[in-house]
Amino acid sequence: MFKPICRVLRALLLGWFVFVFGALVYAALKRHDAVPQDPAADEVDLVATFGDLTFRSRATAFRGGTVTTWFGGGTLDLRDATLDPAGATLRVNALFGGGNLVVPSGWNVETRLVGIGGVGDGRPETDRPADAPTLRLVGTAIFGGWGITSEPADEEPGQLATA
Repeated sequence: MFKPICRVLRALLLGWFVFVFGALVYAALKRHDAVPQDPAADEVDLVATFGDLTFRSRATAFRGGTVTTWFGGGTLDLRDATLDPAGATLRVNALFGGGNLVVPSGWNVETRLVGIGGVGDGRPETDRPADAPTLRLVGTAIFGGWGITSEPADEEPGQLATA
């Protein structure tokens, strides 16, 4: 009776190690493909694998982009960005990673992340108008996730940040 259970557990354990090893290899390859981003770009492609992500956008019509955080993470600061009138969609993929998304307090943020992880909006509850700029956060979070705030964790309330 225990032999079938042991076989299943062994297969699951082997599958887990193969998955993690494959993810590590993919993350290392993705890290080499990363290019520095222009803070004024309206679309971003940010990668944090085995390291930190620190990016502050000054886009005049931010439309979104992609953020990949595998075994890494950090801060994506959009307080100096202006959303495109149609809004923006930010696709995030987090595997054992994630970060802090800093947005102006007046923005609406819609989240649709799936996986074992997620996203939390830590901004104070306020009545934001329905026509306020909307940032859509979509993607996957596996053993990781994103926190949404209006001030970075390392900044005191009211303090001006330096870029």
